[in-house]
Amino acid sequence: MSTRLVPTGPAAKEVGVVPTTLARWWREGLVKPAAVTAGGHARWDVDQLKRDLRALQQRGD
Repeated sequence: MSTRLVPTGPAAKEVGVVPTTLARWWREGLVKPAAVTAGGHARWDVDQLKRDLRALQQRGD
């Protein structure tokens, strides 16, 4: 089963934030994309992103 990777915009929408917020979280090291293209664009595994955000919330970040 392959994981579908999505750009920042759709990933942000899936987790209920604007794309600039998700990009800021990435810059700050709070979340990490599943892949980064040669052009520097993030590709997100939305399920993993949701797990990462839940873990951050539980830690209190």
